[in-house]
Amino acid sequence: MPTGPTYRVQVRPGFDLDATAQIVDYLADLGIGWLYSAPLLAAVPGSAHGYDVVDHRSVNPELGGEKARLRLVAALREAGLGLLLDIVPNHMGVARPETNPAWWDVLRRGPASPYAGWFDIDFTRGPVLVPVLAEESAARADLVVDGDELRYHEHRYPIADGTGDGTPRQVHERQHYRLVCWRRGDRELTYRRFFAVSDLAAVRVEDPAVFAATHAEVLRWAAAGELDGIRVDHPDGLRDPAGYLARLRAAAPGCWLLVEKILEVGEELPPWPVEGTTGYDALAEVCGLFVDQSAEAAFTALDTALTGRATSWPELTHECKLAAATGLLAAELARLVRLTPPLPAAEAAAGLAELAANHSVYRSYPPAGDRHLAQARAEAGRRRPDLVATLDRLTARLRDPADELAVRFGQYTGAVQAKGVEDTAYYRWSRFVALNEVGGAPQRFGSSPERFHRAAARRAERRPAGMTTLATHDTKRGEDVRARLAVLSEIPERWAAAARRWTARAGLPDPAFAHLLWQTAVGAWPIARPRLHAYAVKAAREAATTTTWTDPDPAYEAALHDLVDAMYDDAALHAELSALAARITPGGWSNSLGQKLIQLTMPGVPDVYQGTELWDHSLVDPDNRRLVDFGLRRDLLARLDAGWLPPVDHEGAAKLLVVSRAARLRRDRPQLFTGYRPVPAQGPAAGHAVAFDRGGAITVATRLPLRLAACGGWDGTAITVDGEVTDVLTGRCHSGGPLPLADLLDPYPVALLVTSAPGRQR
Repeated sequence: MPTGPTYRVQVRPGFDLDATAQIVDYLADLGIGWLYSAPLLAAVPGSAHGYDVVDHRSVNPELGGEKARLRLVAALREAGLGLLLDIVPNHMGVARPETNPAWWDVLRRGPASPYAGWFDIDFTRGPVLVPVLAEESAARADLVVDGDELRYHEHRYPIADGTGDGTPRQVHERQHYRLVCWRRGDRELTYRRFFAVSDLAAVRVEDPAVFAATHAEVLRWAAAGELDGIRVDHPDGLRDPAGYLARLRAAAPGCWLLVEKILEVGEELPPWPVEGTTGYDALAEVCGLFVDQSAEAAFTALDTALTGRATSWPELTHECKLAAATGLLAAELARLVRLTPPLPAAEAAAGLAELAANHSVYRSYPPAGDRHLAQARAEAGRRRPDLVATLDRLTARLRDPADELAVRFGQYTGAVQAKGVEDTAYYRWSRFVALNEVGGAPQRFGSSPERFHRAAARRAERRPAGMTTLATHDTKRGEDVRARLAVLSEIPERWAAAARRWTARAGLPDPAFAHLLWQTAVGAWPIARPRLHAYAVKAAREAATTTTWTDPDPAYEAALHDLVDAMYDDAALHAELSALAARITPGGWSNSLGQKLIQLTMPGVPDVYQGTELWDHSLVDPDNRRLVDFGLRRDLLARLDAGWLPPVDHEGAAKLLVVSRAARLRRDRPQLFTGYRPVPAQGPAAGHAVAFDRGGAITVATRLPLRLAACGGWDGTAITVDGEVTDVLTGRCHSGGPLPLADLLDPYPVALLVTSAPGRQR
């Protein structure tokens, strides 16, 4: 387990392994303990993320290949850094079959292929359906036979031995696959996939032979001492996550193991042999601290006024999940139904979809997770009393972990939750979008310090080696966007007046989405126009209220672009938006520094997402995968190390100061971070402070800064410490006893205290 933080780098074409090696010295200077890398195995050519692996036997040549990997490992070892690698056991990329040897062979030989058992294909339903064609009947006229390949425009497919004679259509009909209209993928697919992505085919990693083949290279690196930790992508998609993780732990006993498991509020990680999750639960705990809970009623009233309907998170999520369960994931639902005779198919489909739509977590693991299934059954019965008998029969089977229906239902509910909530409801629920984050609970308006302390103490006790984070490649908004938006909760009346005025001046047919877009723009302002246009289209298609990915609405999207353009071209609107953004920016900076210091010093191993050591106002991917200016960060860090104490301003060097000093302290003096104790404040402004002692390192942060200023500042509020302490951010010493926060939190709204001077950290 690393002592210092990890640092996530999106290694990809355009920023390859050699480019990553060139920043290792900077990461070491920053205080980072381990590099946390995106997937490195060979992926679909041009992949910007690496999650579409096509060959587990080699490093992606577009990243520099094996020699570049070894150069990176050498650089890390020379600098004393470890390596945490993201791996993808659940699926493989099949968008370009010719680049995936295993998939190519399955398409060529069908069930007779030695790789047929690699993929979760239902061969009983005939040829493998490949949803790639335009309108089907006309598109097949574009098929071409080229040697031993069948081609459709740029797409290439193998021809089975002895089937190459005749017209392209005749050849096509003899294959072990059928090229069909792309629209049939959601309804009729014959292989399990990743969520609703037909270009990602699920892998049967529960088979020991498949596990061995797909993990051999990564495990070779671990055995050679070239890999220190493994982050497992989407374990809920696996047939048997517990069994898989036990096998992985046995194969890499010395590795730090993490899972990308999204836990809902109150949900505990199953008793898997891993150190913890990748930290979305910590993200929600930290960010909620900076939201003013007293503003909930005002934001609810505003949303109701703008949309003309009362907000209801449970009803919205049910609607979105049921749509995903029966639409995007219709093929997966049909496969479940085929396991339910003698139940009538229509009743079984309705019952399973309703259970999934009412399932409150990504996946329950019977018998330990039976309470989640019981809750889903109760709510489904309330909504569909006509299905009570069917629900009871289904639930009896779903409680049995050995039942094939229960296994596949677990894989199905995770996809329903992800597509229905993360990728749809989060874009429709516009009450307060700072809370619309992966692993979050938008219906819970912020969090109190007391709740945070309870969660942190529980983390210290149960999963001290789990990861904490504020941003990932999957978060919907950058951490500093959320921090700035949190300030709006302190001025709800001003925000309501602005949102009403702007909506009346430049609205959309969908006022809820307009409200989401106004908030996002203010949180990221100033933002380059093309970035906001791209975000608006993606977000609107994800919301799927008027326009969708499969059926874009040109008129609605034109109106959407007009709204974005108005933010720049309407002088009065532009001035108002800029003025409000400027008004909340200083409070946003205070929140950013507070949440970052807390995340870096709370129980767990902190991760720093690439570039977020300065202000980061990125939006959802691919916006958050943009190249990072490491040269700028090197220069600023050098100035800090020369003694510069930067102002809290647009440059963001104050955040770099917080990150570097906290990271170095965790790396160099881990003994200061072995416990957890809340440090209460005393005085009239005590509710604006959050502080805790990790066993020698004391974190102090400001919350709700606008309200604090409005009530006259700290006004004698203090915390009490034993003995002399030094603030590692400023180098200032403070005597023991009551420490007035007005003195301690000046010039920065945060402090990191140690009970003895740490000396120079380099």
